[in-house]
Amino acid sequence: MFLELERAEAGSRFPLNDVLSQIPWSPQGLIAAITLQHDSGEVLMLAWMNEEALRETLETQRACYWSRSRKGLWRKGETSGNVQHVKEIRLDCDGDALMLLVDQVGAACHTGRRSCFYNIIEGDQIVVSSSPGRVA
Repeated sequence: MFLELERAEAGSRFPLNDVLSQIPWSPQGLIAAITLQHDSGEVLMLAWMNEEALRETLETQRACYWSRSRKGLWRKGETSGNVQHVKEIRLDCDGDALMLLVDQVGAACHTGRRSCFYNIIEGDQIVVSSSPGRVA
């Protein structure tokens, strides 16, 4: 399936279920999901999705992930109000990663920061680039 997608011309269309059935889900049934702010390209977070989370996200247009620590669906913003309105979902060339383009409301990180990627490696040190916000 993914070789067929690689060779396809712009505008070609394939049935979603055919593609989903060919995703190389991890042994735990997961796929990496990188989340970016749709209009700026800012990388907000990396999370995991199983097929149920992906289908719910597609249906509701609100990001839903699989929480490995809680072992259950994690509907982003369900308790904090920091929701992600999904504008577009992309699947990479070999089907083993998703990219969600979202409109982030509030913080993406559980620390209250806009992005989870606030620790910068500089030489032999980590430099924290932003302060935590209010955590809900």
